[in-house]
Amino acid sequence: LPLPLLSSLPAGSAAPGPVPAGLVRLYSMRFCPYAQRARLVLRAKGISHEIININLKNKPDWYFEKQPSGLVPLLETSKGQLIWESPITCEYLDEAFPGKKLMPSDPYERACQKMLLEDFSKITPLLFKHVLAVNDGQDTAALKAEIAEKFGKLEEVLSKRNTVFYGGNSVSMVDYMIWPWFERLEPFQLKDSLNHTPKLQRWMEAMKEDPAIKATITDPQIYKNYLQLYLKNSPEACDYGL
Repeated sequence: LPLPLLSSLPAGSAAPGPVPAGLVRLYSMRFCPYAQRARLVLRAKGISHEIININLKNKPDWYFEKQPSGLVPLLETSKGQLIWESPITCEYLDEAFPGKKLMPSDPYERACQKMLLEDFSKITPLLFKHVLAVNDGQDTAALKAEIAEKFGKLEEVLSKRNTVFYGGNSVSMVDYMIWPWFERLEPFQLKDSLNHTPKLQRWMEAMKEDPAIKATITDPQIYKNYLQLYLKNSPEACDYGL
């Protein structure tokens, strides 16, 4: 089982030692949606792991030696191998460890998931843009309309497939890859962007029943409070609520 999630390591902290045999280490941050992707896959596959949280507003120097851009998630194996970029870390975990395969075995289905993820990667910047616009007191009507239109496209995918999840009738990789942003729609003040997407709403309700989601979900109010600190560049943001 993973170690309890501890407070994040800031600048000036000592670098952790080597990863113990039989474990994989995830460098994470409790509120980061990209890191949550890797946490979901670790949970879903039952991989023995430990989590080290990094203070992203006050990063330790040693972390840049492992990950030059200083981002999370970062995986480190007991052989000292380092893997970053959330879709790559998740695919690595799926391929390198036994248990339920989250990526489909069929090459076309795999391509479909990757295409959907590519499309979704165009949506995530809009969601963050909305957070910043609301924070700055800007009018967000046009941006909200654009986001609702993109969600409409995701609704169409579920309609065409006629399945509850994006890879069929059980949760697969792409569902975990896009989930963290849907979990954050309420604190992002975008819940009403789903008003015209009943299948997407049904997908969200079904996802909330998944054990890996239940294990990593953050209460919207806690996330909202974290976000306020984060937007003020507070070094306290990453450890909010501990």
